[in-house]
Amino acid sequence: LRLLVGLAGVLLENYQVEVRRTQSMELRRPPPGLTELGLIGESPAMQRVADLLGKLAKVDSSVLLTGETGTGKTLVAEAMHRAGPRADRPFLALNCSAIPEALLESELFGHEAGAFTGAQRLHRGKIEQAEGGTLLLDEVAELPAQAQAKLLTFLESRRYSRVGGENEFEADVRVISATNA
Repeated sequence: LRLLVGLAGVLLENYQVEVRRTQSMELRRPPPGLTELGLIGESPAMQRVADLLGKLAKVDSSVLLTGETGTGKTLVAEAMHRAGPRADRPFLALNCSAIPEALLESELFGHEAGAFTGAQRLHRGKIEQAEGGTLLLDEVAELPAQAQAKLLTFLESRRYSRVGGENEFEADVRVISATNA
């Protein structure tokens, strides 16, 4: 019995050493280059973008991307998702300017059956659909003030309720927002 306990102790210690070594190697790994991120470019500016993306991909916090229309904010968000720890989980994009104001909250947070006229069944919102992954909110500056307030509450607490629902849910979703404003 002592021999088994001693062997188990050695195995546990070896496992812990291996975990620390793996974590240390992960932190020392150089950031991905442009090719690994799915981006094209050789300029020093693009290399700085790749370096910054590699660093941001490891940090699991919300990000706001700004830039003119057509500069590739969606591509940058996708690259950040692919280079991060959530790469094997969903990546969803929601264009906030393309959804009517009346449906925006339902698209983000979902709705219960009977929440409003035409809501005949439960609808899982983009936040719920992106569970464990990344949600890109494109043109986030176009959100109405009321939706911005609810989104801010979600970003602070990671909790939300579906439209017409009484239950509160918690979501593990990285939110990347993009705007040209």
